[in-house]
Amino acid sequence: MSARVLVVDDDPIVAEVVVDYLRHAGMEPRYVTDGPAALSLAEEWRPDLVVLDLMLPGIDGLEVCRRLRKAWEGPGPLPVVMLTALGEENDRILGLETGADDYVTKPFSPRELALRVEAVLRRASGPEAAVAAMPRPLRSGRLEIDVAARRARQDGRELTLTVREFDLLAFFISHPGQTFTRAELMKRVWGWSFGDQSTVTVHVRRLRDKVEEEPASPLLVRTVRGIGYCWDAGPAQDDCEADISNP
Repeated sequence: MSARVLVVDDDPIVAEVVVDYLRHAGMEPRYVTDGPAALSLAEEWRPDLVVLDLMLPGIDGLEVCRRLRKAWEGPGPLPVVMLTALGEENDRILGLETGADDYVTKPFSPRELALRVEAVLRRASGPEAAVAAMPRPLRSGRLEIDVAARRARQDGRELTLTVREFDLLAFFISHPGQTFTRAELMKRVWGWSFGDQSTVTVHVRRLRDKVEEEPASPLLVRTVRGIGYCWDAGPAQDDCEADISNP
């Protein structure tokens, strides 16, 4: 069955071009031009992914994203790819903080957007190769990860994680004590060889908010000054040693 993709952009010409590319990529896209229409269509049509412009009339893209996620009843969070204005870093970070799985800056290549949508859909439907190769289930202290089901629990309580947050957590837990730069994490978790590395920073911060007792003083996702981040598995792994020989 073709993936349903809801495109939300107040420029109908842009929306029609995007819909055309997604349809040629084998998806089932529809588009609307404002937030209320997006919320209404999502309720009756239930998309598998939403391409969402941040700058919308009436209800902006961030609020639309929050409401869509709140109303979503799928097995995992609703995947969202946000469209942001070129150079507006604050908008991109806000989108990621809201839980967007990816973003594309305007002006953009419709083909690139279609490829990004396909990549997010793949991750949402099953583990990527880097994650799928990990032992199952993954355990670290009070955390347990079921890679196949894409579910994470801490002290028996299920965590609500986005697609990206889940993959990042699974990757960290499977590499305890190893330090990775943001560029390495972007390549090995996101599958990107280039891009805005603030994406990694934002997702690390969001992950800490969900797994750390004191996110401002993290004990699990540790910062290794001047290098990057590592997962501290506890007493048996007190020190996070740098391991950047295998990017």
